[in-house]
Amino acid sequence: MSDPKVLDVESTALDMILQLRDNEPGDEEFALSIEVTGFSGPQFSYELAFIPLSDKKEGWVEERHGGLAVVFPKADTGKLTGATLELTDQGLAMNNPNAPASPEISAPAGDLSGPLVERVQQVLVEQVNPAIASHGGGAELVSVDGTIAYLRLFGGCQGCGMAQVTLKQGIERILLESIEELTQVVDVTDHASGDNPYYESQKK
Repeated sequence: MSDPKVLDVESTALDMILQLRDNEPGDEEFALSIEVTGFSGPQFSYELAFIPLSDKKEGWVEERHGGLAVVFPKADTGKLTGATLELTDQGLAMNNPNAPASPEISAPAGDLSGPLVERVQQVLVEQVNPAIASHGGGAELVSVDGTIAYLRLFGGCQGCGMAQVTLKQGIERILLESIEELTQVVDVTDHASGDNPYYESQKK
């Protein structure tokens, strides 16, 4: 009985990878190296390369998928468990159920009292959350600083690839149209944990 694999390689992807590998020069066996290099949006990003199997680094895991050796850092095991390397119309893609952790972003010290806050809360409760409840998500007010409302999305909206679209087309529009004094809506959920974790919308 073989040991359970950390990740899987779909058959058509395996065939293509083996064809590419067989074009590598020399008689030495080459392995497919997979390394998690960071994240792009709500998903991990990866570096895939062919390396001589003898060059496998210390502390790396080796798996056999048919005639292919796959190696990856032991430290990436938790990030790759259950993932499947697939061949799509765009090329090789990693279908990974795991996602980067989203560190909390602190909203500026604002206020959660006063008439503007009450109106934002009312619009969220009566209009916004019922509209996005079908996605299993919701929005909560973190603070109000001047005329800027800082929101955090939760449930099905947190980490959702459509979260920015939801904020732009739905939440922001409803809030800015309903509350004249409000000039900006900022999502501090940090779905992306990337170069631009803040998504800001302003009245023109």
